[in-house]
Amino acid sequence: MSSAFVKEGEYQRLEDVSPTLNALMVYLTRENNGIRVYEKRNYYHQKQGRDVYEMTDGLSYARNDEGRWYIVWD
Repeated sequence: MSSAFVKEGEYQRLEDVSPTLNALMVYLTRENNGIRVYEKRNYYHQKQGRDVYEMTDGLSYARNDEGRWYIVWD
């Protein structure tokens, strides 16, 4: 997303999104130019040691110990 088209104070980083699944979906939908992003499935990831949420944007997300979202790269 180009910062040239973002109003001041409107940009939000993934790790700053509230630790709820709904907040993640709202953020991802906004980042996806308004095309709805939703959860495809969730599962416990042994290597990560936490729940992982696979989303329709093709990426998987998890929360770290501080409750901040991050992208899971296998």
